Amino acid sequence: MNLNHTRGIRAVPLAAPSNPAASSSRSMGVILTDAGRLMPADVDRILGFQSDTGSRFGDAGQALGLMTEDDVLYALSVQCEYPYMPRDSMLSRELVAAYQPASQAVEDLRALRSQLMLRWFDTGADRKGLAVVSASPGDGRSYVAANLAIVFSQLGERTLLVDADLRRPRQHRLFNLGNHAGLSDMLIGRAGHETVVGIGALRDLSVLPAGAIAPNPQELLGRQRFSSVLQSLGEEFDVIIIDTPAASACADAHTVAVRAGAALLVARQDSSSVPQMAHLTHGLREFGVTLVGSVLNDV
Repeated sequence: MNLNHTRGIRAVPLAAPSNPAASSSRSMGVILTDAGRLMPADVDRILGFQSDTGSRFGDAGQALGLMTEDDVLYALSVQCEYPYMPRDSMLSRELVAAYQPASQAVEDLRALRSQLMLRWFDTGADRKGLAVVSASPGDGRSYVAANLAIVFSQLGERTLLVDADLRRPRQHRLFNLGNHAGLSDMLIGRAGHETVVGIGALRDLSVLPAGAIAPNPQELLGRQRFSSVLQSLGEEFDVIIIDTPAASACADAHTVAVRAGAALLVARQDSSSVPQMAHLTHGLREFGVTLVGSVLNDV
């Protein structure tokens, strides 16, 4: 089976309301006033202009210079109970699922999410882990893993993104986590679940960064403790997306995929080696890993 979805995008969404059920029924004017983005007098002016022109509240506010597009997006995110990322966020602009939820690329990610739910996550209570793998460096595994985790969290699934690339990790940079303890520290018994970081601006999303760079990543990932860690995390999360190193560089990806039980194959258009991809696919199937699909990364 082949799920071809594209990459590319950038910018928009932030914090979820503290009481989503109540927030969804509030007007845009009330939401922006409560957030300190409008004064009550501004709302009255906008309502008057709206009545005179027959325009929508957001359009009226922007026409009067009292609101920005960012204000409109924020208010809509509260009404729709959808996490919104402010433009001054410190998270990477590669997290397109957070910054541009209305873009075509993110629609493609949602379609991929639906396929993965049907083909893997909804087919068994123990099917919570998914390794994102590719044959070569630069194929876009970290990009796909991060954005896929975001769209799962936007569905309301308790989602964990695990950076199991213990050689050249990237997720801590994408989510601006700094040199935080992580998976490697858990695998050697120096840390526990406190290393999991909740992403405040993205409700239902947490990240387990790679942690300290270890001299023996293959051995750490190959130990039974890694399976135990995934199993214990599975008691707290509905979906666990796992980033991996390039399979052509080491055997880590195979090991992680076996522990997860399933893998999503990422390939870069006009770049990935077909023989390497075929070799990776054959190896995963030989180890009993379920290949739930593939993603063509065209940027």
